[in-house]
Amino acid sequence: MLGDWTNTLVIVLLLGAIEGLTEFLPVSSTGHLILAADLCGFDALFGDEQAKTFEIVIQLGAILAVVAAYPHRFRQLLRVRDGTGFTGWRGLWLLFLTTVPAGIAGLLAHRVIKDVLFQPLTVAMGLALGGMWILAIERWPVGVRRRGLDSLGWRDALAVGLFQCLALWPGMSRSSSTIVGGMMLGIERRTAAEYSFFAAVPLLTAACSYELYKNRATLSADHAPWLAIGFVVSFLVAWFAVRGFVRFLGRHTLTAFGWYRVVVATFAALRSLCV
Repeated sequence: MLGDWTNTLVIVLLLGAIEGLTEFLPVSSTGHLILAADLCGFDALFGDEQAKTFEIVIQLGAILAVVAAYPHRFRQLLRVRDGTGFTGWRGLWLLFLTTVPAGIAGLLAHRVIKDVLFQPLTVAMGLALGGMWILAIERWPVGVRRRGLDSLGWRDALAVGLFQCLALWPGMSRSSSTIVGGMMLGIERRTAAEYSFFAAVPLLTAACSYELYKNRATLSADHAPWLAIGFVVSFLVAWFAVRGFVRFLGRHTLTAFGWYRVVVATFAALRSLCV
């Protein structure tokens, strides 16, 4: 058994919930997991390599939640012969264009990113910059030129993909970068959020599969129950978060998320500097 059973369970539930809640909100799931793991001593409890594997597994749970939340849309994407709007080969092509830039950048800069940017202070900086970006776009909005997923074209998809590269900096947030980047392109806020959900699936699935394969030697039967619990919690919380976030955007802006990021960044930076 890994340490105290009750303590481990609480931490696993907490991190699974944090991942599920923050993966698709513009607040940075990676940043929150790094800060939360640092606060609760998760790496010391699980071991560095096992902790990384756990984080990959719960992220897969959150990704699967998008498929469960939008089953009709994903079925339409699998009808490859269709080629209108965000369906079939055209929808897959748009997702491919969005995925490629961050995929290439991630492969080229993977080691530097892991060694330099995965630190509480750099996460705090990313949270703060992303928060100010949100506040700026909501304060000086760009006119809406695209409304609905079916209105998006290849230029929109590629540009959103370039913005997605900013998410390689932990704390900037993949969701925030794609949503706010989309809004800068003139994509309506709710449409940008929904496209961000779909864009997460191929990129994060590929990244998680690669990391899981690379860390396969760290998997053991002792960790299986914790991985399963974290996966399920992340999936359930992410499903509710995705549905709730879309309803929220029907009536509100992203301003609250911008201020939240600035506040969290301030506390994280102060703690990092004082330790």
